[in-house]
This record gives sequence, C-alpha cells and structure tokens, in this order.
Amino acid sequence: MARSLMLLGTHSSAGKSLLATAFCRILARKGYRVAPFKAQNMSNNAGVTPEGGEMGRAQIVQAEAARVTPHTDMNPVLLKPERGRSQIVLNGKVYGYMDIHNWMDIKRLLWDEVRAAYDRLAGRFDVIVLEGAGSPAEINLKAGDIVNLSMARHASAPALLVGDIDRGGVFAALAGTMLLLEPEERQQIRGFLINKFRGDPSLLGDGLRMLQEKAFGVPTLGVIPFIHDLRIAEEDAVALDRPTGRAESGATSGPPSDGIDLAIIHLPHISNFDDFDPLSAEPGVRVRYVQRPEEMGRPCAVILPGTKATLSDLNWMRARGLDRAILHARSEGAEVIGICGGYQMLGERLCDPLGVESASGSQADGLGLLPVETAFCARKQTHKVRFRMFDGEVLSGYEIHAGETRLLAGALPLGDIIERSGQPAREVGGARDSEDRVWGTYLHDIFSNDGFRRRWLRHLNWKGEGRDAGALQQAEFDRLADEVEKAVDWPLIARTAGWE
Repeated sequence: MARSLMLLGTHSSAGKSLLATAFCRILARKGYRVAPFKAQNMSNNAGVTPEGGEMGRAQIVQAEAARVTPHTDMNPVLLKPERGRSQIVLNGKVYGYMDIHNWMDIKRLLWDEVRAAYDRLAGRFDVIVLEGAGSPAEINLKAGDIVNLSMARHASAPALLVGDIDRGGVFAALAGTMLLLEPEERQQIRGFLINKFRGDPSLLGDGLRMLQEKAFGVPTLGVIPFIHDLRIAEEDAVALDRPTGRAESGATSGPPSDGIDLAIIHLPHISNFDDFDPLSAEPGVRVRYVQRPEEMGRPCAVILPGTKATLSDLNWMRARGLDRAILHARSEGAEVIGICGGYQMLGERLCDPLGVESASGSQADGLGLLPVETAFCARKQTHKVRFRMFDGEVLSGYEIHAGETRLLAGALPLGDIIERSGQPAREVGGARDSEDRVWGTYLHDIFSNDGFRRRWLRHLNWKGEGRDAGALQQAEFDRLADEVEKAVDWPLIARTAGWE
C-alpha cells in the first residue's frame, strides 16, 4: 500500500491545494508514482476524467502535476453548491443532494465510499498526497468529518498543518487549531508549514521556537514565500474575490494600448472560470471580471462563463442591468461569447420542465443574441470530447451540463462533436450568428487549444505571438515545486512520511 501524507489547513484558502500540487510535482520529479487524494471537495470548479467522470478541478490539476491520468478515486465526493443545497457527485456521477437537514446522515453513507476509493488508489500508487478541507478544528462539524483527521487515520498518514501568514494571525491560528484538537488528534500533526510569507524569514525571529513551545512541541518545517503571478488553476471562485488574484476586476476606459480587453461576467454561481486562464496568460490580453454595468467599459469581447445556476444567475444579471450592458457592448462592436451556462443565456428561451435548476415548469427569456433554446433535463452530460469547428479545425475539451440546446431558424452551427468519452459521436456542438460576432458552446477548455485561441484573439485585432498553454502549465508546476522544495525541510518531511 502507498505511503501517504496529509496537508491540513488552519482555515479555507490557507494554500493546501497549491502545496499538495507542489508536493505531487516534487515527488514525481524524484521518481515516485504519486497521486493526489481529497475525500470530499466543495467547489463548482470541476473537470472530467477520460472515462467521463466528474471530479474537482483541484485534484485534476494535482494529477497533472504528478504526471498521472486523473481518476475519480482521487476525489470520490464532490459537492457542488446551488440554491441552498449541494449536488453530490459520487465517484464521478450525480448521486443526489445534500442540505442542512440531511448532511450528517449523507456523510455517514459516503464514508464507506470514500475509504474504498482511497484503498483502490493506494493499491495503485507508491505515494498519496492527501488534502484536507477547511480546518480540522471545526468542532461543530467534526462529528461528520470524512475529509480531515478521520481520513488521515484511515490512511495512516502523518499530517502537516498549513497556516497563511499573509492573512495575519498565523501563530494564533496554528496554536489555536492545536488547542481545539483532542490529544490523540494532536499526535497526528507532525509539523507546521507557514505559507505566503512576504519578506525574509529571519524577520520571524524567535517566533517559530515560541510557537513550538506553546503548540504542544510541533515544529515548523517550512516558511514558504508568497509566489507572485502563479498561473495554476484555482480550486474555487473564492480566488476571484482576493485582492491579490491574478485576474483584474472593475472598469476600464478601453483596451490596453498593446492588446485587447476581455470582460467576463462574474456570476454568483460561476463555475470553471479556469477556462479563461490561457487568455489571461497571453501578453497584451487584459481579462477582467465584471459584476456591475458601470464596470463594463468598452471591451473587445464579453464572455458569459459557466454557472451552476443558470436561471438564477440570469435573473441576477437582469436585476443589476448587466443584460442591457451586454447588449450595449454588442451594439458598440464587442464580440459576445457564452460557455456552457453562458451559452444557454445567449439564447431565446430557457425552460426547466422537470425542476432540475429551479421550480418545476420554470422558464425565462434569454438575452436573445443567438436563435437557440435550452431545456434542462435530468441526465447530466460529463464527457471528454473532440470537437470539429465549422472551418474544419479539431479541438479538445470537456462537457459538464444538464441542458440540451436546440438551434432555431437563423442559427449557424459552431461545429460538431465528433467524439465523446472515447466513442464516435455526431452532434451539433454550439451556435454562432451570421457575422461570427456572437457564439456559444458547451466546450470547456476551448481556449486551451493554442491554435484556436490565437486565431480568435487575432480576430479581435490582437498582435501578440502567443504562448503554448501546455508548456506554460508544466513550467508553472516546476516553478511552484522549486520554490516549495527550497523553503521546507524536505528530508525531514520525507522521513516523517516514510518516503526515505
């Protein structure tokens, strides 16, 4: 069985996911067959495995850093928040729903599935890097914990506790977490990692020694610097609200002098916003997330992204006047694009006869920019796909959606899906208008196709040369791994985990 290590956090967004990514790449470079594991993820940022299973985007990224193929055993439970409840994706497929009234009972049922997934994974790999969720010291939730120290016990995994010094109060967060743990739980914590430090670690003075004395003798095994402009997909949309995030927000008076300006509507239930990371990585491309009409400015293109609650977010846009702002931007010459839920919003009508997203029988007018209509259906589509554009170019990506969109009179097909989850297919895969200035598709990751991305940007009068998205991603994994390995006591961590 695999030898494992768990990364826990003093709170959400302490940096567990990125550090797990770094550990996966470090171990892969040292020749280990390593896999990530997170028992339960809560995020609308999801991806699809080659078999067509849905799982958290963070674990897909960690698998890519580990140089292995993603599998749903790496994230057996994915909770996708929507309308006061969460959809449960179990072993890659929709299982049901969880809310405040049934979450304890549901989690007990999921525990057997989580352990079975880990055991299968541990039988196939040398090393497992486990990631916790939130904090192990959330005493009101501990009884239903299937992802933190209970999972570490099942995996016989020593744990490292990560604290975010950039947020402030890191010593109190680390020591306070230990104080709230039971004595047997404290024994599982073998070291601290202080994350996102800006400056010289010597500025911490005697703080690390005093922390060890006050926190039950647990040593600090690394002080990791704040790594600027790291282009690795984020776990969830919380990243878009951080002032240090790499994507811009707010208004602009016009496109940058040497490039173009793209406005992405920051929907309340935005999903899969890493679709746009390859765009923001291009020189001379400004990517902004817009929440109010006055922030729209005069972009070259407006993008409506995916969402877990299409009808709700469409109503939110209308209430804020963003629908009118989008139509005005189009009249001023901006291109308008919709991905997944955004594609559905561009159409004439959206209907929910079965109550998949809203009350049964709900319907709404779309933005009317594409002659298509969408009906939500019970069966969720999750596939890796190959897609042939109307001009013959073949793209790759993935689908995650519960709607079926039909082209009406006047719509032109954007292209055809020619392969789904490894099987031949033949189905219209999106729509465009006659001017090729409004288009939509269910194809996530479309902008990761280098040739397509460059041609589309040049269609908007971009003058850049373009980057290789895959090579850039691999370089970022290595940059992250280099920084983390230098900043931690890797030999001691490896001995603690039994890797050396």
